[in-house]
This record gives sequence, C-alpha cells and structure tokens, in this order.
Amino acid sequence: MSRGSAHPALIALGAVGAVGAACAVWGIGIERYLFTVREATAAALPAGSAPLRVLHISDAHMAPWQRCKQDWLASLADLEPDLIVNTGDNLGHRDGLDGIRRAFEPFAGIPGVFVHGSNDVHGPTPRNPLRYFAGPSKRHVEPEHLDTAGLDAFLGEELGWADLNNSAARVRVGERVVDFFGVDDAHRDWDDLDALPGAIAGLGARDAATPLLGVTHAPYQRVLNAFTELGAQAIFGGHTHGGQVCLPFYGTIVANCDIPLKQAKGLSTWTHGERGIPLNVSAGCGHSIYAPVRFACRPEATLLTLTARDTPA
Repeated sequence: MSRGSAHPALIALGAVGAVGAACAVWGIGIERYLFTVREATAAALPAGSAPLRVLHISDAHMAPWQRCKQDWLASLADLEPDLIVNTGDNLGHRDGLDGIRRAFEPFAGIPGVFVHGSNDVHGPTPRNPLRYFAGPSKRHVEPEHLDTAGLDAFLGEELGWADLNNSAARVRVGERVVDFFGVDDAHRDWDDLDALPGAIAGLGARDAATPLLGVTHAPYQRVLNAFTELGAQAIFGGHTHGGQVCLPFYGTIVANCDIPLKQAKGLSTWTHGERGIPLNVSAGCGHSIYAPVRFACRPEATLLTLTARDTPA
C-alpha cells in the first residue's frame, strides 16, 4: 500500500474505532440508566368493563448495589396502578433479594401476580454474547442457586401477590375480580401447559364480565398459542430484554426465544387460529451483571391500560 492510500485508511479505521467507543460509552455508561415508563392502551376486557391500569414489571436482574434502579422501581408506586404483573427474572445476584425488597416495598397494598424466570432460581453466569445468534441460550455450567423461597415469601406473603407458576388465581382488584393463569419459565422447559386447564377450572364458575389474562416469563410461541386456545384476553411476557442491544432505525436483532423479532418488545397482537389478542412483551429494566449494557433499547416498565372491547369476543 502506498503512503498516499494509507492515510485515508487510517482515518477510516480511527473513525470506526471512535464510533465504537462512543457506542460503548453510551450503552454501558448512559442508556442502561435511562429508565423509562412506556404507556400503552389495549382493548382486551369484556364489553362494558371499566379500564384496568396494569403496571408490567420484568427482568430486574437485581444486584444489591443497583440503587438507581431500586429507587426508580420504588417510584413507580406513584403511578397508582390498579394491578401489578411481574414476569420474572427479579434476581441477578445471590443477595439480589435485598434490592428487590427495597424496590418493591412501596407496592404493598397493590394487588399483583408473578411468575418465575430462570434468574429467580439460578444465578447469572458469564456468556459469549455471540452465542445468542445461534439460537436461544442454553446453560453450560452448574448454576448458583438463589433464594427463591425468600423471593416467593416476599412477593406472595408480604406483598400478597398471586403465584402463577403453572397455576391460576382469582385476584380481587378494587370492587371486581380478575382471573389469571401462568407458567414457570418456558426457556428452561419448566412450563406445564397441561396443568392449566385444570387450574383454570379450579377457580370455579367464571362470570362473563371477569377478564382472563395469561402471564409467562419467556414468550415462546408454544406458550402464546396455548394461552390463546385457553381463552386469554391478553398476554404478558418478558425475558427478551427487547433485544438489549438493538440497531437504531431497525430494532431487535435477537430475542433469545422463538418469538418473531418484531414482537420481541412492546404491545402487539398475537394471532393464533381465528383469535388475535393483545400481547405485551416488556423489554425489562435490567441486565445480567456480566452484560452491563443497553443500546437503542432503554430499560423500561409498562403502564398498560386495558379497556373494554367494543363487541364480545
């Protein structure tokens, strides 16, 4: 290469390096702290129902030192939601429950439901991020066991939230009731879809005015299709982190499950058979302590207002 051609090449290489460094600074040092409340509305409830304001929280991956995230989550109680849906992966460290307590204690008195993600049971491990492009991640090392019992006692007994792991529950929200069903983490094949019909039947007779909502951590298509067949009027999911590192003006490039990428975050319509129902996939508000970055995908919670359908389903 001649001296004359080397100079432009070096300039280009330097420019690429500068852009990469700037992106790293933004994703690691800035965007992962830009916590956002995404607001949306979906017609999902039986005709004639009053609106239901649902705060959807997911994927906190909490470590005890993450005070900014804890303070932001605690502040969400000021939104005064009618109901909280927690789609799992609350813990990101063996002492993560300390941070979850600090973050969620202001929610005491607000009805809620929860399911597990794998990081409510097993601790995070270092991973090569390029492996996500080969398909949904698999565990390759013996996991650290987290304080799942302590988490469930806090969420279920202290906050009074209903445990929906391969189960169903009838939740009183003000003067009305809402029926829920859900599964344990489908990403680890802990979901038991066959248990759900009996669990829903066990709730007793359902009034036509009572909503039926489905909750999952990992929004795999088999789960979404089964929920649709079971009559869910809306579905809540997490797990994907919205891609976590996305391309500006393009969006999600990997979802870590088989959901279509265009539905890996935000509100969309899941269609199966002849039914189409609202699906909200939260991009979550955290990340693994081994991957402390967000790029073109801000950490979030969703305030989703469910309204009545114009006509019966």
